[in-house]
Amino acid sequence: MNLDCIEIEPNEPAEASVIWLHGLGASGQDFVPMIPLLKQSLAVRYIFPNAPAMPITANQGYPMPAWYDILAMTEERQINQQHLMSSSQEIAKLIDREIERGIDSQRIVLAGFSQGGAVAYHTALTYPHPLAGLLAMSTYFASKDLIDYHPANQTLPIYIYHGSRDFVVRENQGLAAQAALQQKGYNVGFHRYPIEHTISPQELRDIATHLALCLSNPEKYEME
Repeated sequence: MNLDCIEIEPNEPAEASVIWLHGLGASGQDFVPMIPLLKQSLAVRYIFPNAPAMPITANQGYPMPAWYDILAMTEERQINQQHLMSSSQEIAKLIDREIERGIDSQRIVLAGFSQGGAVAYHTALTYPHPLAGLLAMSTYFASKDLIDYHPANQTLPIYIYHGSRDFVVRENQGLAAQAALQQKGYNVGFHRYPIEHTISPQELRDIATHLALCLSNPEKYEME
């Protein structure tokens, strides 16, 4: 599977890359309008991969863009883990490609919303070269019980963003991800917003700030 991607190039040669994964039933195009709000001092290439369409068991088999099948929409999602692993491998290939294009791995950020965030978690934490950061929005750590963490990203800055009124992916799922990662010694910040399953203007401002931190300093720093 070769993922179709939307790529937005900076005006100058790219010095950093952000790979941003959409949620279930959406597309990479959904986040393109946010780029002007993420002003960065570095020249950043934004990559928005599009998930392939597949039947979703929990939605009566109706096909839609998805990174993996959801078997049951319980709070602790029952998912097709093999699909998640396959999607993670495809995102890792995109990281590899950015490195081949001359971007240092410590200038590559993974970001993901909802289902895309679950894939971003797995990819970033298993990737064999140090990345710049992980931004996890309105999501959950679907593979926390079977992931094989790679030490290359043990000091990876991780930012979690979640709506307190989110009834699609509840806030306690975001908090559970934070707790699981902190128990493993990861550097995790949690940011709460009075919103539903979406991204707020304040959240975007925070993402812009954290993105700048990740790209300006590849060394481990204290989370806000």
